[in-house]
Amino acid sequence: MSGMRVVVMGVSGCGKSAVGEQLAQALGLPLIEGDSFHPPANIDKMSRGLPLDDTDRAGWLDTLGQELARRPAGAVLTCSALKAAYRERLRAAAPGLRFVHLSLTPQQALGRVATRKDHFYPASLVDSQFAALEDPGGEPGVVVVDASQPMAQVVAAARQGLAS
Repeated sequence: MSGMRVVVMGVSGCGKSAVGEQLAQALGLPLIEGDSFHPPANIDKMSRGLPLDDTDRAGWLDTLGQELARRPAGAVLTCSALKAAYRERLRAAAPGLRFVHLSLTPQQALGRVATRKDHFYPASLVDSQFAALEDPGGEPGVVVVDASQPMAQVVAAARQGLAS
């Protein structure tokens, strides 16, 4: 899938990192882990249980857009991309950008985040993710996948959706 640039998106706990890694491997593309590009101030804010706002995310999204633009041969990016404006910002940097939205219920996301170890994002912020989420289902180039399925099925559904 040379030349394909894909964002694996969704709320915290939906499996972006794990699915992104497996999808990148399956597609033969490099993985860009979006969380590793958060500035220290963002990590500190989230670690203290404070949700990021549009201003906090602006520079981070610009950096992620630059990372995508630097990879015209293709890449898989993990990024929450919760709002339509965020997705448009990324699309502007990488025309033809595709999205895989890993969909979960608030209860499923909370359960997953509450069991994570060694991650800066606290379970107390899950509700803020759903409050910010603008459903991308009707947007062009978006594949919606039920993230409650087993990992192999999630990755297979993402690949199938991207291929169509």
